[in-house]
Amino acid sequence: MNSRPVMLETRSLVKRFGGLVATDHVSLRLHAGEVHALIGPNGAGKTTLIGQITGELIPDEGTVMLDGHELTRLPVAARARRGLGRSYQITQFCAEFTALENVAMAVLSHSGSAFGAWRPLLRQRGIVDSAMHALRMVGLEDQAATRAGVMAHGEHRQLELAMALALEPKVLLLDEPLAGMSGAESETMVALLDTLRGHYPLLLVEHDMNAVFALADRVSVLVYGRIIASGTPDEVRNDPEVRTAYLGDESIAM
Repeated sequence: MNSRPVMLETRSLVKRFGGLVATDHVSLRLHAGEVHALIGPNGAGKTTLIGQITGELIPDEGTVMLDGHELTRLPVAARARRGLGRSYQITQFCAEFTALENVAMAVLSHSGSAFGAWRPLLRQRGIVDSAMHALRMVGLEDQAATRAGVMAHGEHRQLELAMALALEPKVLLLDEPLAGMSGAESETMVALLDTLRGHYPLLLVEHDMNAVFALADRVSVLVYGRIIASGTPDEVRNDPEVRTAYLGDESIAM
């Protein structure tokens, strides 16, 4: 039994779209310092579940908790201020701004200041130091002055992660961080995420099973809106119900 504090928890989340039950009483826990992977086939309800955690969707039943505080009815921005950091399947940044400027905007948003004042604030040491620290954490310190639009796809994912880290999150929710990456870029990202282990609790939604089993302390499997298995990577890999659900998927059946 995990004795570390529970940082993120869903309790019996239900979301219906007409007659479709997209999430069916989904409960999971993310503990301090843990990498918890959420996997499942297309249409399993992962996107709906993530939407309920982030505030993009309000559940019909159930509760979302962050560090002991309920978030269920809070909007997206309020959850971010409470410490829920997030990366998206599709990277979100301003292509015309440099890497430093993009992360500085994230720092500024966390401070609650008006966006209209962000350029003068780049001259303030506190903003720059915080932004550079986040870039350093993801290995982009040398790219600080590079315009985001000319960076490689893998670097875009690193930049988005730096923007999430700049918010000083209590929990990081990473939605397919390896999507669209080359093999080399994926290896770089897996190594980077491994450096965050123990510093941030990570809820990882990912289709790359090699990355999942390399990174995850625990894995939960979502199928038809239900968690059918949750445990260590070896427990999940050898679970008969999981193997049946992924029949024909060599990445999970190996």
